[in-house]
Amino acid sequence: MSDKKPPTPEGPAPYKEPMELVYSEGRRRVEAAEESDRDLALQARAGDLVAFETLVGRKTPVVVGIARRIVGDREDARDIAQMVFLRVWGQLDRFDPTYSFNTWLYRIATNLSIDFLRSARSRERAHGATLQLVRQREESSILDATRAAEDGELTRLFERVSHHLSAKQKAAFVLREMQDCDTREIAEILQCRESTVRNHLFNARRILRREIERLHPGFFGRMRTR
Repeated sequence: MSDKKPPTPEGPAPYKEPMELVYSEGRRRVEAAEESDRDLALQARAGDLVAFETLVGRKTPVVVGIARRIVGDREDARDIAQMVFLRVWGQLDRFDPTYSFNTWLYRIATNLSIDFLRSARSRERAHGATLQLVRQREESSILDATRAAEDGELTRLFERVSHHLSAKQKAAFVLREMQDCDTREIAEILQCRESTVRNHLFNARRILRREIERLHPGFFGRMRTR
């Protein structure tokens, strides 16, 4: 016969502590979901894994979106996103809470995307992805090719011609037109002057317009008559 005795009122039930831990962690996740990016980053810097996991879940879609538009491939973008959050975790002690967390995060994502794009492997894969997109026929027109948004047709058109841009031009255009960052914030992300950002944007729009007109002669004239 077993010598193990049932729990008594004087002692805790053997399952009480694990249940309390599960409940506590669940409540912490609910609380974390309501906190700001800045507070989550500071908590993660202090070792709070739930805070960091919440940040990763919250920011992964936008990081993947930035990377995909710069490197031109969804799978590469997902790989870059993983590298971004590894870098974030390793450099949380460098985050300055007086600045926007998004600015700091976008800088890391943009720099890693540019580095990836500049590598020989990524150049080949981005070129292959671009050729594949060029073969696809577009089913509907785009209202404004230089004011990009999340519209799928506009994204495909951008991807068809964006390989003509330099890495910095593409990054500046993506941040301005697709992430709605202002010139000052883009300058902080790319670590350059605002005048340089404006120059990148001017040249990017000029090149994109030229290439769109080459693929679709009279495109902008038709848009003006709609």
